[in-house]
Amino acid sequence: MADNLATAKAMIAAYNAQDVDTYVSYMTDDACEANYRGDVVREGREGTRSGLAAAFARWPQNHAEITHAQAIGTYVLMREHVTRGPATDGSALVEPFDVVAVYSFEGEKCSRVEFIR
Repeated sequence: MADNLATAKAMIAAYNAQDVDTYVSYMTDDACEANYRGDVVREGREGTRSGLAAAFARWPQNHAEITHAQAIGTYVLMREHVTRGPATDGSALVEPFDVVAVYSFEGEKCSRVEFIR
């Protein structure tokens, strides 16, 4: 469990560095990111890589601060405070928001991240 928690925190560190290659290196090949109990928003390691790269290009100041983290079995729950900053495409500023992210693990790799917002 402690290793999963360290891995999820390392994923956030890579996310904040906008290092998509390192971020997806912690994931299984068929991992995904999804809305909690809902639609998949980024499918597979490559879909996650391209989706995050596009998000980081749009919001170069994007940042997630971990405000709480806890490992439970093969899951890690993290409460994150996300700020986007100005978008490069001129779209309206996204207000900072809180999200609970549920990281599911298969062995040492993350297989799914679900966001509750």
